[in-house]
Amino acid sequence: MNATPARLDPHDAATLDRLTVLGREVREAIPHVEVFPAPADVEIVRFTTDELASMCPVTNQPDLSRVVIEYRPGEWCVESKSLKLYLWGFRDRAVFAEALTAEIAREIMDTARPLSVTVTLTQKPRGGIEVEAVARLGSR
Repeated sequence: MNATPARLDPHDAATLDRLTVLGREVREAIPHVEVFPAPADVEIVRFTTDELASMCPVTNQPDLSRVVIEYRPGEWCVESKSLKLYLWGFRDRAVFAEALTAEIAREIMDTARPLSVTVTLTQKPRGGIEVEAVARLGSR
């Protein structure tokens, strides 16, 4: 993703042309989400998936999680296909649930620059223990 919000003008029609994955066949994970100008009057955007895969950094066993990403847009919204491809990148990464939660929240905050973002990750039980981690950034 060559374009970041700092270089994009949400009022410029060419902004949408800078989206690199929407409408294209992509067969690999991407390192960052992409954004588009936020429409007026949208107060909250929420993404939910129960298909987030990562690996345990100790055992290298797969960890499956549900993640809810909720943010209050500023000038930008996260493009959903790019989010899917960004999350796909964790499937072969060894990372603790808490660190993964914080990393996703930071990506949304750094790229989309919302007023606030909350990421709630619930890791499916292994060994009978379910892990839930919450990261909140921005004004509440």
